[in-house]
Amino acid sequence: MFDLTIGAVVYCVLTAVVFLGLWLWYDRRDHRRFELERRKTTFHCIRCDALYSAPTGTELCRCPHCGHENGRLRF
Repeated sequence: MFDLTIGAVVYCVLTAVVFLGLWLWYDRRDHRRFELERRKTTFHCIRCDALYSAPTGTELCRCPHCGHENGRLRF
């Protein structure tokens, strides 16, 4: 029924599809998982002149050096 070359080609194509599917699935999973860690909001303390960051969505954050509450930087 099947020739040896046809079987080898089908096997290689199926193997490539499986690896491509796994690669895409893990890439999307890692992107979703680490997106929140990569995105940060930057703050500048007006009291001690320190720069620091906090997770996205934070409007006010206390300075880790002096404890003064600052608003986020807007560019």
